[in-house]
Amino acid sequence: MKPIIAVVGGSTCSPDETVAAAMVGRLLSEAGAVILCGGLGGVMEAVAKGAQAGVGGVTVGILPGSDPAAANSYIDVPLATGMGEMRNALIVRGAQAVIAIGGGVGTLSGQEPRRGGALGVGAGATAFMTASSNGGVY
Repeated sequence: MKPIIAVVGGSTCSPDETVAAAMVGRLLSEAGAVILCGGLGGVMEAVAKGAQAGVGGVTVGILPGSDPAAANSYIDVPLATGMGEMRNALIVRGAQAVIAIGGGVGTLSGQEPRRGGALGVGAGATAFMTASSNGGVY
């Protein structure tokens, strides 16, 4: 089974965060992971674009609204929830590990229900990593 890795971050992002997200997407794709994200713009679009630039990784967007057409063009599987920000819990709970890139309070709020590990990537190369609930480190 392919690992499912969530990537969370802001709907807008700096140029450095865009580059970091695209690189993370490409590397996850090359490692064979399925990428789970919010499916919209900013970090979510950059990570999905990076995944598509890799070896054609699979991207799943958990959308806040009810229209799957709202997903960015790099999302392979758009899931329209109609749940607004509550969909953040689905993103985090559906993954074996979470990578947070930039973002603000909304990005961090999604980490609360996390049952395993997380990796944060921010400006200035600050990062933290913990093991996932199934024993792996991502």
